[in-house]
Amino acid sequence: YNIVMRSWARKGHLQHINRLFSMLESVGLRPNLDSYAAALECMGRNQSSAKAIRRCVQQLKSDGFHVDELFQKCLFEEDEKEKVLRAIRIVQPNYRLPAPPKPQTCKSSLLQGFYSKKKTVSYPKLDFSVQELQERFQQQLEMELDNTVTIESVESTKPLTPQAIKARKLLATLRSHWHDSILQALQKSKHNMSKLKTASGYNILYPYLCLLPDEEYVGIMLQILNTLSPQGESLAVLARELGAKVYNRYITQRKLRSRQLEKVQEIYEDYIHLLAKDSQPDEYLPREYWEKLVAEAGFGPSLNLKDCSWPYMLLLRLGMHMLELLVQAVKVPRNILSPRLEPKLIPVLYHIYSFRSSWQVGLIKPHPIFSQIVSDAAETLLTFNSSAIPMLCPPVPWTSPHFGAYVLNDTKLMRFVDGAIQHQLLLEQCPPVNLHPVLDALNQLGNCAWKINQPVLDIIISIFNDKGNEKLDIPPPISEAPRPSAAPSNSSAWNKSQKHELLLCKKKAAEMHSLRMDALYKLSIANYVRDKVFWFPHNMDFRGRTYPCPPYFNHLGNDVTRAILLFAEGRPLGPKGLDWLKIHLINLTGLKKKSALQERLEYANEIMEEILDSADHPLTGRKWWMNTDEPWQALACCMEITKASRSPDPAAYISHFPVHQDGSCNGLQHYAALGRDLIGAISVNLMPCNVPQDVYSAVAQQVEEFRKKDAEQGVKVAQVLQGFVSRKVVKQTTVMAVVYGVTRYGGRLQMEKRLKEIDEFPEEYLWEASHYLVKQVFNGIKEMFSATRDIQNWLTESAKLIAQSGRTVEWVTPLGLPIVQPYYRSRPTVVSSRASRQPARAWQVSITCGKPDTVKQKNAFPPNFIHSLDSTHMMLTALHCLRQGLTFVSVHDCYWTHALTVDVMNQICRQQFVALHSEKILQDLSKFMLEKYCRAPMLICFLSGSSSPGRETRALWQKKLMEQLSNVPKTGEFNLKKVMDSTYFFS
Repeated sequence: YNIVMRSWARKGHLQHINRLFSMLESVGLRPNLDSYAAALECMGRNQSSAKAIRRCVQQLKSDGFHVDELFQKCLFEEDEKEKVLRAIRIVQPNYRLPAPPKPQTCKSSLLQGFYSKKKTVSYPKLDFSVQELQERFQQQLEMELDNTVTIESVESTKPLTPQAIKARKLLATLRSHWHDSILQALQKSKHNMSKLKTASGYNILYPYLCLLPDEEYVGIMLQILNTLSPQGESLAVLARELGAKVYNRYITQRKLRSRQLEKVQEIYEDYIHLLAKDSQPDEYLPREYWEKLVAEAGFGPSLNLKDCSWPYMLLLRLGMHMLELLVQAVKVPRNILSPRLEPKLIPVLYHIYSFRSSWQVGLIKPHPIFSQIVSDAAETLLTFNSSAIPMLCPPVPWTSPHFGAYVLNDTKLMRFVDGAIQHQLLLEQCPPVNLHPVLDALNQLGNCAWKINQPVLDIIISIFNDKGNEKLDIPPPISEAPRPSAAPSNSSAWNKSQKHELLLCKKKAAEMHSLRMDALYKLSIANYVRDKVFWFPHNMDFRGRTYPCPPYFNHLGNDVTRAILLFAEGRPLGPKGLDWLKIHLINLTGLKKKSALQERLEYANEIMEEILDSADHPLTGRKWWMNTDEPWQALACCMEITKASRSPDPAAYISHFPVHQDGSCNGLQHYAALGRDLIGAISVNLMPCNVPQDVYSAVAQQVEEFRKKDAEQGVKVAQVLQGFVSRKVVKQTTVMAVVYGVTRYGGRLQMEKRLKEIDEFPEEYLWEASHYLVKQVFNGIKEMFSATRDIQNWLTESAKLIAQSGRTVEWVTPLGLPIVQPYYRSRPTVVSSRASRQPARAWQVSITCGKPDTVKQKNAFPPNFIHSLDSTHMMLTALHCLRQGLTFVSVHDCYWTHALTVDVMNQICRQQFVALHSEKILQDLSKFMLEKYCRAPMLICFLSGSSSPGRETRALWQKKLMEQLSNVPKTGEFNLKKVMDSTYFFS
């Protein structure tokens, strides 16, 4: 109703709006604020009589609203706000707009000092003038207005062969034909839809196929065709991508049409004064300053658009329709590569099924002829959505769950599985002030400026273009894939081993293609921004863990990606910076994990010749760097140490290099602090010690003692395992068992995998030995981490009872972020059906949420809860680093800063860990869940197979749940303040 009303209001059709008001009353619906805003806008546009406007205002008041609420709660586009105000001033000439609400201050006990106006400090300035930042904003805006960015691939330097030239000409001709065929098919399908008089799943798409010019839909479909893997792509994933591309272009148009972009431009031009080196404002956080500028801007459109998100089902159906058009329209002559074949047109794309576990998945696969032409053409242009490229200006600050990050691209504050809406609803219901800490932390992470380490990038590209190097994590091209040995030309004559070999070769080729394309995208984007300064806007997952928005190239990537990233801002090394660079290098090698920091530094000094040789002759010298755990980051660090040590004054050397501090078994640290577990705290370095404690070695030692006793008593498998119980064998199972709550079955599979990697281990004992070992690991953990297991069991049992009552598990982090677990019994499925007579309606999608998945809800709660605490700790550290003027970014529990500020960051990190765990975290969780699941009426969906339990059963269940949630695990005697003196809080 409101969408229609707004449309009529813009055209001045007051009689239609009055009719709609009457219709609402006739069906017992009450107009809401948006309805009245549309009516008054129309009256203001028509300059209606005072009598009509007065009657409308009186009705608004009789429905329980106030005129001020129109301007406080409604969202406006173009000049709608001005027209509403004009109408009201016809009957109330002296009416004044309500003053903007006073900014609220977060009351979190963890951030009282942070938000205290007594302690404000200047916001760290970027090394750019206002004019330079304005120019960068214009570049970013132009990129987003184009929606896509086409860049040169790093393979473009290869010489062009005659075969490639011929294939490119052929592709250009084919694409021209395909463009016309797709356009014709699209127009035909739209014509058929427009003639249907009754609504159906087919013609409901018609309005969505009319939002953009036909040429744009064709361009989107051709773009998908150009990026299709030879192995095929998931039907649902492709459909979702196509639907999302249409939606994103529609949003861009809407922001332009509503004049929202004009307002963003106007505010951003003022906002950058907070960041620029030659400007004044400094007592605001980015979010605060943006909100101040918005309040001062007054008239014009709202920065948040009225809700215009499309349902997941709609995006899928639209994408499915476009895919069907592609399958119908895009064809190629069968004899295009082999003239001896008949000149018959065949589809370029076809639909197949594949099984993933027990699920049947629809795939769209290109014909081998098309894949061959694309391979021969070896095209060097890559096209990405503009949101896949790092931003060329500082991100728009997050100010609400709907607004932030990119200038135009639609971005959600919280990423979630397709079709889920619970997270967004929770965020919208949350008081805005409660989200301030999370928004401010994301803004701080996103405001870190980056640049490319060009010498390292050039070396990587040279190896990438020279057949790659699997040892150095640079994938080789598909031409290097293993090929099956000679087999009979008739496939029916192949024996079982030949078929198996062929299957393995195909699987390896598919993996190699995927890895190669991933590396190609990352390196090509890095090469595109090699001379630029850029930014990564951030958002988060449902647990609060933060991620850069650009999907391919970012600092969360692998060793190769991290090695080519530098802070754009440089800081002098200072008195200890060079030492920290050397320690960081040794950490990257993985050689001295159990050694004290001083020993690592001494070792770095001992191998300075190797470090200098690696930097000077990376590919022709002794290549020491290649034999480290993280070779590319080690090489980059060698180069930085070399430049610093050769400078006249290393302390004054300006370094852009990020130094990482990795959490020391981070999940276990949180469990130990929650349970005040003294033994656990010692094991994970929360206590002062001379050398770092290695929890995995401790577990291995415990398991070895159990094994020795059993071996002495004649247990065969214990005797077979002699010499095989090592840190490496137990590490993954220990982490998964303690932090992630993995089952013994899952632990046994991990253990079997580790034992398989040992060539000397007898294969016939794999099952028995892995079963025995996982049992002993669990026993060892039980002895070492008793408080941890108690907490884990309490969380698991609580989640199980909540899920069995038909509710999803929810909680709120200590920073006020609401969280809900998105695990349900059903999942999206793609069903193929060709029963319909309507064209382009071959594939349909059914999605339901249903009841919570009890197993997933209970198993996921402990790790998700710990992840949310880990994220809270990171955000607290980020905010307090901001107040100290530090550059700070994170990769979950790995924190990055300049070498100069490592010690300060370490101190802040410890302080915030102690502050976080000084809160009554488990007690607050218990209180929240009791209030949510026990005080409110319970929705019990299924108990003992009954869909409608009796009152007595319900009361017993309520009592059981209440007892479980109230029974918070007891804690030990570990003194949290000891963390401040811990030397190896970071490994």
